[in-house]
Amino acid sequence: MFDISSVNLIEAMLAPGIMISACGLLLLGINNKYSLVVNRIRVLEEEKLRLISQSHRQGLEDEQKRRLNSIQMQVIRFAHRIKLVRNTVFFYTMGVACFIISSLSIGGDFFLKSFDLQPVSVALFLLGMISVLIGVLFAANEVWKGYEIVKIEIVESEL
Repeated sequence: MFDISSVNLIEAMLAPGIMISACGLLLLGINNKYSLVVNRIRVLEEEKLRLISQSHRQGLEDEQKRRLNSIQMQVIRFAHRIKLVRNTVFFYTMGVACFIISSLSIGGDFFLKSFDLQPVSVALFLLGMISVLIGVLFAANEVWKGYEIVKIEIVESEL
């Protein structure tokens, strides 16, 4: 019914395909985080500009000065967070690219009998997994930085 080598080929090509799907979910989540961080930066920048404008017109009370200082500290940290998110997206995307090329090289190995592409396929798959791991480390770092920003807000609200 089915040629065993065809079934083996499909099975072999599924592993990178599953990783492509998993990376797609990771990318979806991190793109959502990217949107939230960018939006928060914009909101803080608007508030900062409003406070600066008010300070030129009538000066700021102590509470407003503390808020302006807090905003400036947060924006600096958000700028660092957005770089971490960018790096996360980059490495997840590189992982997807490696998995796609790995899957293609598995198929190519089936059709190009004169070339042994199995070592290339395995190396690309491993490179994809390493890329995803690096992306996960950047994502974990980004979460930690997000926690630090929340601590700034908490300290400000206690004053």
